[in-house]
Amino acid sequence: MTTAEPVGGESPYRHYVYAYPHKTAYRPLSERPLLRELWAAEPKDALSLYVHIPFCEVRCGFCNLFTRIGAPDGLTGAYLDALERQATAVREALGDTDRVRFATAAFGGGTPTFLTAGELERLCDIAEHRMGADLRAVPLSVEASPATATADRLAVLADRGATRLSLGVQSFVGSEARAAVRPQRRADVEAALGRVRDARIPVLNIDLIYGIEGQHEDSWLHSLEAALAWRPEELYLYPLYVRPLTGLDRRGSGRSGPGRQACAATDPAWDEQRLRLYRAGRDHLLAHGYTQQSMRMFRRADAPAQGADDYACQTDGMIGLGCGARSYTSALHYSFDYAVGMHRIRGIVDDYVAGGAADFARAQVGFRMDPREARRRHLLQSLLQAEGLRLDDYRARFGAAPADDFGAELGRLADRGWLTDADPTTLRLTPEGLAHSDAVGPDLFSPAVRAAMARYERK
Repeated sequence: MTTAEPVGGESPYRHYVYAYPHKTAYRPLSERPLLRELWAAEPKDALSLYVHIPFCEVRCGFCNLFTRIGAPDGLTGAYLDALERQATAVREALGDTDRVRFATAAFGGGTPTFLTAGELERLCDIAEHRMGADLRAVPLSVEASPATATADRLAVLADRGATRLSLGVQSFVGSEARAAVRPQRRADVEAALGRVRDARIPVLNIDLIYGIEGQHEDSWLHSLEAALAWRPEELYLYPLYVRPLTGLDRRGSGRSGPGRQACAATDPAWDEQRLRLYRAGRDHLLAHGYTQQSMRMFRRADAPAQGADDYACQTDGMIGLGCGARSYTSALHYSFDYAVGMHRIRGIVDDYVAGGAADFARAQVGFRMDPREARRRHLLQSLLQAEGLRLDDYRARFGAAPADDFGAELGRLADRGWLTDADPTTLRLTPEGLAHSDAVGPDLFSPAVRAAMARYERK
């Protein structure tokens, strides 16, 4: 068997697993528990704060994030009003001020820099004064687009303590950007990168996508070289997916099969192309002094440490603010409703903006975590990192070895050549295992999560 072929005919591109359980496994909570009860017994000395801004100037063809295009006059201000009401309610629910500490913060979306410079100041004020997060003392990551990475916005973020700016570029090749329905000019992208560097935010991350229709190895390496010219501290390399209800799906672009999240069929040619481009990109970055952190993430060897902002999320203690954010306690992962279609998203944003203190004091939609799911989550999200799963960490938290709990699943990965135990202290994916992370992750989903995801009604 050659490494260019998916093992056993299974696509390596089933699901991007950035959190577990997936939000499509969440359901409305009939009892709507009070946040103060959910958080009463939780450790609160090293919380993570995530603030979601659900606005973009355009929606890329591949995007299935919770975001709406544009905002009528007054909507961003009304959204920040609601965000402040929610922050006030959540902070009250957390209780004793002296015991609450934040260790990391992130603004995502959507595009947080869709907000004006003045609105970004207010966003930071809400995070600091309402939630109590000292943004200048913790890692603060912010997502941006080239069009919205303006000098005034970047100056606000730099002044308020941003340590990482992630810029969604996707491709430096005009024809590929158009194929991905991402309207941008190369000159504008380069100008935005220059402004980010001028702002002196310590870490620049550039997102790139491979598997775009018409893309080939030479054009992919061209984009990588264009990105490397800016010496970004981080690069994320994403495989293209064509998901239901996205622009590419409506246009009939891309391929059928698991790229469309229809796992009953595969497109071997597209899978092979994406694997080939992934390996070319990985090898190119490794040769240029980057270390691989996960299938997607590469960090320059001399980049400043960023602490706990890599979204591994094996632990609980996540506070999410905004209508697209999720929160994690040990017993419940919760959020507001989720949608991809524009009409439904607008309705959810409107409902959020109209919400009052009583609405924000309770969890509305979620997934209840039992001890078995907590173990599975720790296994899955540790194993998808290049550093792997430290056996002593797992045993200290759960009182058992991973093989005791998940011997069959780990055995399947080992049989495929995707798992190595060469280091007796750590379980790690092999290089091929990392390449197949989007198959490894779904293979570790529990039957209950798979069933809930299968029943989810797209909207």
